[in-house]
Amino acid sequence: MKKKQRIGAVVALGTTAALALTGCGFGGGSDTGSGSGSTGGSGGDVTLNMLVPSYSDNTQKLWEDVIAGFEKENKGITVKLEVQSWDNLESVMSTKVSGKQAPDIYNGGPFAGFASDDLLYTADEVTSPDTLADFQDSFIKNEQLDGTTYALPLIASARALFVNNTLLKQAGVAAAPKTWDELLDAATKISKLGNGIAGYGMPLGSEEAQAEAAIWLWGGGGSFGDEKSITIDTPQNLVGAEQIKKMIDAGATQADPGSTQRTPLMNIFIQGKIGMQVGLPPTVGQIKKDNPDLDYSIAPIPTKDGSPMTLGVADQLMAFKNDGNADKKAAITKFFDYFFSADVYTNWVQTEGFLPTTKSGSEKLASDEALKPFLDVLPNAKFYPSTNAKWSAADSAFKSLFGQLQTKPAADVLKEIQAQVDAG
Repeated sequence: MKKKQRIGAVVALGTTAALALTGCGFGGGSDTGSGSGSTGGSGGDVTLNMLVPSYSDNTQKLWEDVIAGFEKENKGITVKLEVQSWDNLESVMSTKVSGKQAPDIYNGGPFAGFASDDLLYTADEVTSPDTLADFQDSFIKNEQLDGTTYALPLIASARALFVNNTLLKQAGVAAAPKTWDELLDAATKISKLGNGIAGYGMPLGSEEAQAEAAIWLWGGGGSFGDEKSITIDTPQNLVGAEQIKKMIDAGATQADPGSTQRTPLMNIFIQGKIGMQVGLPPTVGQIKKDNPDLDYSIAPIPTKDGSPMTLGVADQLMAFKNDGNADKKAAITKFFDYFFSADVYTNWVQTEGFLPTTKSGSEKLASDEALKPFLDVLPNAKFYPSTNAKWSAADSAFKSLFGQLQTKPAADVLKEIQAQVDAG
């Protein structure tokens, strides 16, 4: 989640890039001569090399605290931590893999390329059955390729509907909508309040058009496909696309939704000028900071028939086989089991501002009123088909073309997106 978003798949770099990246060893450069197969001493001691991105200013200290607690409980196991910026992570990782110095544990985005090259342990090889069973089913399914789980979902983010209670009341709307019909009715009434107020914030601009598309297309029973095929131009997806046009044509959204970006639009919601908009957990903190007097609530995203659905995003932890050392493999299992224990894990997740991917983590944080609406929808999360090599093309196509729904027939827009995907 680069700045709370997922990164793209790691790609092999050319020789020039590899030569430019020196000093990529673990342990802050103090062990530049050691490879991923090194051990931390004699007598069966094990050293695990770990590469992670920086999510915030808290990341390094959080991991250092986790490692200190783990090493205290597991004498003879040392974890060497390397933290990289998201901007550098992919190139550093590519250099390590091409130089046969892959980390033993890696926190990053898509894993399919590594799995296809047979570089990763399967999740059940390096995770105890109890820990593996603790993950939300929808999230662990997202870490599978051809039915095999290769990664563990580290952190989660999900979407929910932020509702301006004051505007709903002024418009005579009794409760947050659950279905599209209720949403259209409520948003239209709110827009009629005037004074620059919009009923529903509809960001179809290039910043995150694929996310708003997912919310509506999936909410009508559609899908973007799976690891084998990307399917955009389908009758099921047309249902959601036409509902977006219905919202726009009814005046239920802000002006010019086709070019509106999510971030500035959410700022307008926070200022009290939008009745409803889909947001993320960090939006809670933004409201607290920028407009603490805003009377709002958080509800599930409305869908065609009211059935629960949310867009989920997760970054992964994965383990590289490297030399296949049995002691190292066992040490990785101990580390994963320790990290995902409820107390350790929820402290890490909360401090970074994400959601837990484990059932025990959700239970532990259930009393947090700000997080509860997001935790409630996690079991119903759906994901982008990021294990498909053409997802990158689909993502780009949505960002460049989906906003045309404002002026073009929905069927034509979906056809254009599909054509761009098929062209690669």
